[in-house]
Amino acid sequence: MTDSTAPLPVVAVGAGSMGRAWLRVLTGSPEVALTGIVDLDLDAAGAAAAELGVPDLPVGTDTVALASATGARAVVDVTVPAAHHPVTTDALFAGLPVLGEKPVAATLAEALSLVAAAEVTGTLFMVSQSRRWNPQLARFRHHLGRLGAVGTLSVDFFKAPRFGGFRDQMAHPLLVDMAIHQFDMARYLLGDEPVSVYCEAWNPPWSWYAGDASAVAVFEFAGGSRFVFDGSWCAPGRETSWNGAWHASGEHGTTTWSGDDDPVPPDTAAEVVEVPDHDGIAGSLAIFVDALRRGVVPSGEVHENVLSLAMVEAAVESAGTGRRVLLDDVLDRGREQAVREEHRADVRSVLQGWPSVREALLCAAGETSHPTPRD
Repeated sequence: MTDSTAPLPVVAVGAGSMGRAWLRVLTGSPEVALTGIVDLDLDAAGAAAAELGVPDLPVGTDTVALASATGARAVVDVTVPAAHHPVTTDALFAGLPVLGEKPVAATLAEALSLVAAAEVTGTLFMVSQSRRWNPQLARFRHHLGRLGAVGTLSVDFFKAPRFGGFRDQMAHPLLVDMAIHQFDMARYLLGDEPVSVYCEAWNPPWSWYAGDASAVAVFEFAGGSRFVFDGSWCAPGRETSWNGAWHASGEHGTTTWSGDDDPVPPDTAAEVVEVPDHDGIAGSLAIFVDALRRGVVPSGEVHENVLSLAMVEAAVESAGTGRRVLLDDVLDRGREQAVREEHRADVRSVLQGWPSVREALLCAAGETSHPTPRD
């Protein structure tokens, strides 16, 4: 638990485009005090500091060293996914809580290693799944709660961005780089966990991506609901919201959400739904700081977040094999890989000691505090 009044001193790791978006949030928040910027490219770190109007802000290439030198007590990791595992591991073992950008790690195996590292160190690692803090999403979740049993939850996601760069060459740009948002939103909306998926992915002939830019995935959830993701990243015309266009059908009716406007309730009864006023990455930061101040486990804590990444890996596997894939099989193979690759004996011991991966994740996730809309 931290001081409940003083700003939390933090270092930010990563001075790329997303890192600079985070830096603007960090410098604009009264809840934190930015003490330094870490990047392997010191010129990029210095340029980012100058853009913020603080050219004398300390910069460095080593997260733990700069945190120690500047008195930082937490880390915001906005590096590329391949760097998430080493940066977060070093911070956790230095006793520094971490707020990291999605995905939790580049692979499920690395993600499970970070779960075990958080258990060994007893230090908070929260993943910023920023769409969780959308107030409209919270209202949509409230409406779902009035449907009784949910039969089908579906989302259409059709955009036509021309990013250039690494996304254009990915084997599965839509599933790997984007769909985790909607997969995580579905877990939040249903309050349930996936057990299997069947997915098809393809690349339309007009696509400007090298890999499969379109996909349809059907997930079965433990309670029997089906979640259907239908999307494309090369769909010019009437594009959907970046959040997707949602539809839920349940025992007592239907509710929809365009992704940009207030969701449509299942009936016309007037009601006022109060929701948390957090939103986006600023919302993630606020939840992280609040969790440290109050000593609670926040939504997005690493145990609770990993299944969203597992959904991505399972969907990619299904698309490649043409078969329905069980999430528990993906989790088990992820643990086997994590054990093989783990260099720390204490982390490896925790990984091997879990009775099952799902049980290890859900037992800890059961302690997570979720923001709940108030009637």
